[in-house]
Amino acid sequence: MKKLALLVLLMANLFANDIAWSDTYEQAQAKAKKESKPMLVIITTEQCRWCRKLEATTLSDDAIISKINTRFIPVHVTRDKSVYPKNLSAKMVPMSYFIDGEGKVIHSIPGYWPSEDYQSILDDALRKAKK
Repeated sequence: MKKLALLVLLMANLFANDIAWSDTYEQAQAKAKKESKPMLVIITTEQCRWCRKLEATTLSDDAIISKINTRFIPVHVTRDKSVYPKNLSAKMVPMSYFIDGEGKVIHSIPGYWPSEDYQSILDDALRKAKK
């Protein structure tokens, strides 16, 4: 029965058209710890055109959405408005941080990246998370 429930959940994630963002950093961290998955923290600002491009293109790509929803606990925060740890400085936005359940940064990458490159970034973060 558990396998069937997991299969249904995975299938739903594969056909989802939105990233399942956590509401807060704290909520994402608790879920990451519980599910033993790395967090993906994306920091943006309201006036950043590269942030909007990342959201409109890369983060709207079905393959990216599927990988993020199945392999990560995602949270999207706004610099200077959202509550998140101060060690996640984002002098440049957008900024993608990959963090373990204990809050340790395992990988980070600044800027906008097209889908093909972001797939590689996600894979790198997953490899580093397994170490």
